[in-house]
Order: sequence, then structure tokens, then C-alpha cells
Amino acid sequence: MSFVVAAFYHFFDFPYFAEHKQLLKEEMVRLGIKGSVLIAAEGFNGTVAGSRESIDAFLYYLKAAYGPFDHKESTAPREPFARTKVRLKKETISLGEPIDPSLKGIYVDPKDWNALITDPDTIVLDTRNAYETHLGTFENAIDPKTRTFKELPDFVRHNMENYKDKKIATFCTGGIRCEKFTSWMLAQGFEHVYHLKGGILKYLEEVPEAESTWNGECYVFDERVAVGHGLKSSETATMCPACGHALTPSDRSSPLYVENIACGHCPTKRR
Repeated sequence: MSFVVAAFYHFFDFPYFAEHKQLLKEEMVRLGIKGSVLIAAEGFNGTVAGSRESIDAFLYYLKAAYGPFDHKESTAPREPFARTKVRLKKETISLGEPIDPSLKGIYVDPKDWNALITDPDTIVLDTRNAYETHLGTFENAIDPKTRTFKELPDFVRHNMENYKDKKIATFCTGGIRCEKFTSWMLAQGFEHVYHLKGGILKYLEEVPEAESTWNGECYVFDERVAVGHGLKSSETATMCPACGHALTPSDRSSPLYVENIACGHCPTKRR
């Protein structure tokens, strides 16, 4: 059986979100869906997996209850999640700084992304963390090498203050981080901020590999570890069980790698 993996987020005013936790989990269990849904006063963010029928039913349930939103789909040959989780959070994804939801960057469809980022006047910013960018990124993108999303504002303050009048093209896995971060950047005085609609996943799904400016694979938050063009599951990427960092064949050939114990990305103390 092939599993459908659906990734989605939806920003909306959700003041009584805690009261919906049990309802959402019961619906997921009823439909046989596994994965995680994070809910907060600003909306929800989730990645779940199940049969074609169960995913369709769950997305219909969410959209009927909370309003329309986009989602991304891929497939997995095995169940990519071990449990069903609905968690209460302060933020759907933690930036740690206030944003104004009315400020939004300019969405760029995947088919138009190459033209934007190959423009020499465009600054391309990868908003993901180091354990994700390690597996792949777009050509000429700035890699901030952050450990968490909360570190990104300081990286921009210290390294991009002179770019406020430039075109800034941001991207992330599924779109949620850029949705928040472009809002933050606009509030900081950046004038021309763009983000890839649907994220890397949508780009890899829609843009033919022969036309792609993406190099490597895209880290995903499930047991597949990564996907490539056409959203095919990686056959080479694995994850260190000690520190959670994504690993390439080169990482696993390092003398610092000990199978199922540690890798070259683990803190020195652990190694």
C-alpha cells in the first residue's frame, strides 16, 4: 500500500484552539491517519499520512470547519509516522518575535521562481535550518546555517541590513516559515520581499528536473528523511539517531560516523 502524505498550514484567528485538540485527534484516529498537527491561536500546521480516502476525508473536514487553505501532497511506500499527535503551541512555527499578519510578501508560483532567483539583482535566502540545507538548496542561495528558526531574525539583522531596497526571494519546505518571515521582514523595512508559493515541495512537484535550479534533495519531517524531484523518496539520505541531523553517503563514510551511535554533526562531547 502506498501512503499519501499531506502537508498544510492555515493562518487564521483561532482563539479557542485548545478546545479543538481532542476533536481533531479523534477525527484523525477515526480515519486511521498518523502524523502531527500543531494548533495555536494563529492557526494550525500539520503533516499527516494515510490512505487516499482518509486524507481526502480529513482535508475536507478541516476545510469545512476552518476555511479553505492549500496543501501539498507526496507519497511514501511505508507508513512515515509512528503516532497520531495534536499538540497545543504558542506559535504554529516558532519565530519568537511578533509579526503583523496583514503584512505579506509577494507569492511566486513555482513556474516563475527560476526567473526571479536567476535575476542578478535578487538576493535569495534559504529560511531553513542547517540540518535541512545540508541535503540541498537552490543555486546561489544564502544559507544562514541556523540551528532554529528563532535564530533567523538575528542573522538578517547582522548580515542583510544593506539589502533593504533589494529584491529578497525567500523559500522553505512547505511555505509556512516564509509566510511568517516575509511578514517580519516587511515590518523591519525590507521593501521587496517574495516567497515561493507552496515551498520547495511544490517546486519539486511541478518544475521538470531538466529545468530545475534546485541542487540535492529536500529534507522532510518524517521517516523518508528527504525527497527529490517529482517528490520521489530519497534512496540515500538517512538521519542520525543521536542528534537528528540528516546524513548523506559522504557523512556516513566519515571516520566520525558510528552507525546508530553518532555522526560528524553530533556535539563533540557526545562523539
